[in-house]
Amino acid sequence: MAAPYPYPDARPAGYGAARTVPSTAVRNLGHGGSPGGRSVPGSAPGAGHTPGPVAATASAAALGHRGGVGFNRPMGTSTTTRTRRTQQERSGATTAELLAAARGLFAAEGYAGTSLDAVCVRAGVSKGALYHHFRNKEALFHAVYVAEEQAIAEAVAKAYLAEADRDRWDAVFEGCKAYLMMCLDPGVQRITLLDAPGALGVEAVDEVTALCVKQMYIGVKRAIQAGRLEERPVEPLARMLFGALSEAAKNIGRAEDPVLARGEALAELRRLFDAVGKPVPASA
Repeated sequence: MAAPYPYPDARPAGYGAARTVPSTAVRNLGHGGSPGGRSVPGSAPGAGHTPGPVAATASAAALGHRGGVGFNRPMGTSTTTRTRRTQQERSGATTAELLAAARGLFAAEGYAGTSLDAVCVRAGVSKGALYHHFRNKEALFHAVYVAEEQAIAEAVAKAYLAEADRDRWDAVFEGCKAYLMMCLDPGVQRITLLDAPGALGVEAVDEVTALCVKQMYIGVKRAIQAGRLEERPVEPLARMLFGALSEAAKNIGRAEDPVLARGEALAELRRLFDAVGKPVPASA
């Protein structure tokens, strides 16, 4: 699940320390500072200093290649500055076109059924332009997968925040509900649930979903602080909920009737939340 994240809570010591959060996800969900993280295998040449996966609207610099000639040199004339900025804008536009085209093909044809030639044709760019941004198909799929997970995170955060002022535990449920709703989209199912583990490997998927685990952690922690859960260690419950929700999502993605499967999953999830949560205090 991609639960809410726009909170100031510090990451618990050692919690997911070996994983990295996509830079765009951090910025879009309210965190400043310069992102760290390892480079993604297969990202563009010279990409060692920034994470490779980005959302479709990311700039060329965020992609990890060297956007902007002479970026570390003293600033020249206004014309030079404008030229440099235009080069970055063009590079970002090409990246957006590639990611949009790839997303459509990965969603419809799957990872195995999508060729880089088909992506280039749909995006209207040359093969050389694609390889300037993504070293291979795995790197391109990784970027699409990160963008999908980021979109899910934002949708779930919105659902959580709409309920958080009234009931912190029900807010976590609403986030879970929004996540399962997203899983009804065949493209989301194909990219995030069915193809990502095989195409990228479990470790890479875990790195991308580390933010989701952290978000679930915060949701449970806030519910405890609000008195809607008994005092307990946060991480075991957060990880069990995340795992259960992930399995429910996979079941929905593989079901003959995804809408029915989602309804059944939500009914069981509601029973679980009601059993674990403390009664809402009566109004004074």
